[in-house]
This record gives sequence, C-alpha cells and structure tokens, in this order.
Amino acid sequence: MKLKFKVQPYQTNAVDSVVDCFAGQVNTSGIAYRIDPGVNKKLLAQGPTLPGMDIEQTGFKNADLQLTDAQLLTNIHAVQRRQNLPLSDKLVSSAGCKVNLDVEMETGTGKTYCYVKTFFEMNKRYGWTKFIVVVPSIAIREGVLKSLEITAEHFTESYGKKARFFCLQLQAAAPSGKLFLRCGHQCHGHQYPGVQCHGCG
Repeated sequence: MKLKFKVQPYQTNAVDSVVDCFAGQVNTSGIAYRIDPGVNKKLLAQGPTLPGMDIEQTGFKNADLQLTDAQLLTNIHAVQRRQNLPLSDKLVSSAGCKVNLDVEMETGTGKTYCYVKTFFEMNKRYGWTKFIVVVPSIAIREGVLKSLEITAEHFTESYGKKARFFCLQLQAAAPSGKLFLRCGHQCHGHQYPGVQCHGCG
C-alpha cells in the first residue's frame, strides 16, 4: 500500500514562515567547506589528514548565516506581522546558536511533516544540507524515523532529491535518553566517544 500525501496550505504557510526568517541569505549550493580537523593533538600530529579521509573533502556544515542581526529581526517581524503575533524585542540566542526560533503547532497538525519540508525548502532556497532533529524519547525517535521513511518518496517527487538520514544515540544519555537524527548520511559519529551511529549498521 502506498501512502499519498496531500499538500495542506496551513502546513505550507508554516514552512514559509520559518524559511522566510532567513530571507536574503545567499544560496550556497555547490560550495564546499574544508573539514575542520579540530584540536585533537593526536590527529594533528598525524599530519594534514584525518584517518581514512581527505582533509579537502566536502565538510559537514552549512554556510554561515550572512544576515546581520538587524536583517534577521526585520525578517522575523515580517513573519510575526503576517501571523498576527506580538513582535520580538530582540533575537534570542544561546550558547553555540546565534538564533533560536520557537515554532508552535497543535498536536496532530503534522509538525514532523512540516519540519522535514522545511529542511527541503531551506536546501532549495539557501543551499543548506545539514539538519539536526533532537527528540526527548525513544518512542518519538522511532516515530520520526518512520515519518522520514514514509515521506521519502513524496519529498523526492516534490523536490527531486532524497534525504539521507541516520540516527545517532548518545551512549551516556541523560535519563530522558535524548537522541538526535541528522539528514545527510555521511557518518563520522563513530569517531566521537559516547556516540553510536545506527545508520552505519
């Protein structure tokens, strides 16, 4: 049995609201990044390459945000006005993250579908290819993985690309068992202590 997905206008509006926050960001499709070898002294002592990897191969990050804080806030205000929401005074940031956006949707409205579609739209408009989904439980992780599997053909038909995804589980996880999944299976998670890749078998 093949599932058919209907494009819902409210879901498309939700996706556009997130993607429009970054309006003006240059599309960086096709731009490669050098892999940062990090500060591991053992690896650096081995020379210019990581074990089994060419240091010049495509890196693992999206292009940096090129928008100023003022441009981001202007974009966010435009989205908030469109949704009749109160305007933010300033950008909200946290350690390691320049911008935090809260996206709220009712239960049963297709949040997983929307954020996966958001990944595809961000790739289409801005060239971003790496996305991380953090989930609070094994049950939700399994649901997200299943959603990615069953929507794969639908999004391939819509965008002409297929998401590659895998799941990494922190071995020393908090009691809630926080897990994450990243689209674009180029796993090097096995190089990091305490991280196990379930996509590599």
